[in-house]
Amino acid sequence: MDNLKESHRTFHSFCFYPQARFDGQHDKEKPILVVRSHPITQLSWFFNGLLIFLLIIGFCLFFHSYLNFFELSFVIFFGLALLLSYFWLNFLIWYYNVGIITDERIIDIDFHPISYKEVSMTVLAKVEDVTSKTGGFLSSFFDFGNVFIQTAGTEINIEFFNIPYPAEVVQVINQLIEKIKNGGNYH
Repeated sequence: MDNLKESHRTFHSFCFYPQARFDGQHDKEKPILVVRSHPITQLSWFFNGLLIFLLIIGFCLFFHSYLNFFELSFVIFFGLALLLSYFWLNFLIWYYNVGIITDERIIDIDFHPISYKEVSMTVLAKVEDVTSKTGGFLSSFFDFGNVFIQTAGTEINIEFFNIPYPAEVVQVINQLIEKIKNGGNYH
């Protein structure tokens, strides 16, 4: 873990030492790990979109004799525009809901493209407990789960849901906390 080589796994949902900057990053702060939901957890909305696409095709095949060319073109265009919007919004939600672990703090960004963005953060010195939970066949098979970070006092607790390799994330956080408690630096 002490080597500073950048690596990305599971379609960029688990990135060690990313060469990235984020809003509010301190001058000497270095991202250690960036995590987002495992891509396998995104299959539900992908298959829903595929089903909607098949419904559009079925509608066009069934009603093509009742509608003229322009009406049918409008239905296809409108349906595909809705479908592409559905895919785009779900991709944005997946891509921008991210957890960032730096050498100074832990940041949880929850992005909702239409309504708001919520950013929770805590410094590593205030972390009291880190727990990973994995349950079910798919979670075990694809190695994804949830990580819960409990902080001291009235600080907000941080949660990363459906992230890949939750045990490794807990290990990274615990090593960072240990280095801070020992007065060391993670760089």
